[in-house]
Amino acid sequence: MKIKDLFLGSAAVLLLAPPMAGAAPAPEPEPDQTQFVRACDAFGEGYFYIPGTETCLRISGYVRSEIQGGDQVYARRREERHRNTYAWLTRGVLRFHTASETEWGPLRTFMELRSDWKAGAEFGSANDNTGGSLRYGYIELGGLRVGLDETIFAYWTGYYGNVLNDDVLNPAETRTNTISYTYNAGNGFSAILGAEQGNNFGGDGSPMYIDEDNIDAILSTQDNGGYRFRSDGSRRFRKLSQQTHNYMPYLVGGLKYEKNWGAVSAVFGYDSYYSEWATKLRADLNMTDKFSVFLMGGYKSMSDYYNLDTSYGTNGTRIVGYRADGTAIRHRGIYRQINSMYGDWGGDWAMWTGATYKFTPATSFNLQAAYSDDRTFATAANVSHELFPGLNLTPEIAYVNWDNRYGRKYANGDETRVSLKNREALQGQLRLQRSF
Repeated sequence: MKIKDLFLGSAAVLLLAPPMAGAAPAPEPEPDQTQFVRACDAFGEGYFYIPGTETCLRISGYVRSEIQGGDQVYARRREERHRNTYAWLTRGVLRFHTASETEWGPLRTFMELRSDWKAGAEFGSANDNTGGSLRYGYIELGGLRVGLDETIFAYWTGYYGNVLNDDVLNPAETRTNTISYTYNAGNGFSAILGAEQGNNFGGDGSPMYIDEDNIDAILSTQDNGGYRFRSDGSRRFRKLSQQTHNYMPYLVGGLKYEKNWGAVSAVFGYDSYYSEWATKLRADLNMTDKFSVFLMGGYKSMSDYYNLDTSYGTNGTRIVGYRADGTAIRHRGIYRQINSMYGDWGGDWAMWTGATYKFTPATSFNLQAAYSDDRTFATAANVSHELFPGLNLTPEIAYVNWDNRYGRKYANGDETRVSLKNREALQGQLRLQRSF
């Protein structure tokens, strides 16, 4: 036998023989990281695998610099309408998204941190909010969501168009602790049901002024409050809040049907603090691949409340003339208060319509117009242009006309009237935003 044949035979026996007891197993190959990348892609673009875990992470956010000039379209009191100089806001937002698979469906978390630097005009002196704030933070498992989010009433039907000043008619604070469940049938139909706590931004932070012999003085100057006239001309005072004050939460529900042609959606909210409700209905139509329109209407059962506008004249009162006996004819100025998260437009109803036309994939024209039952008209238009991927420049013009005629005229010529009645505002705005 040749030595060469002996070596080849011995090698074959060693390869075919089972491993000896106690022998170390052959090392397993390192996992292919591209497998984890592909698995994370199932949760959406931008997710990547966190080594040593079964969790996928996405980091996003934006830096925004925005200048406003002209009048203030969000003004609610007389002194807020006119600016003495421009307003400049710089904002930084950082978002963290996580996702992983479980036997009950995807487990997700979302957190948004926000910090602002703003100065000029209504912002006053520079305000460095370097500490930031938790804007949103919630956990999702399957269709269940728990944590800090916007109210379902705000986002379920979509926002008020692609303009920057979209919610002039409905400026209520929308953040709330919430628990909700979303059902998605997979054929375009979805439904949501949730319970919410609201927030403590009720009223506008101003003291409640009572000047009629301390009527209902139980409403202290630290409480947010307002009043409305009864049919006999007397006034009913009430403490205002956007947050439930007992164990009964706010209740919200919605329905939606979406297809390539667009969508129809509806949302309903019940405010347990006031025992009042509001609803919104919306239709979206994609006329072409470049042109889309929407129409939305809202109705609420709650009445509006008002408060004394101390910026109107001297402590809310102006002398507009004198009677024959020499006594002054006085006008008292009032302004509408922020009431509930569910329908804070003036009057019973409001309507919005808008359109978007895409000139190119990077440039679009956006328009919105809105009108509410208290005779407030608002409109805005902009051109949004993506200079580079993730860098967007948007100039916008917005206009508001206030013709709210709420108030009372008295036999002696005195009058209580909305301080912004017959006033208008025209605002220019330029936003530069880098999103990532």
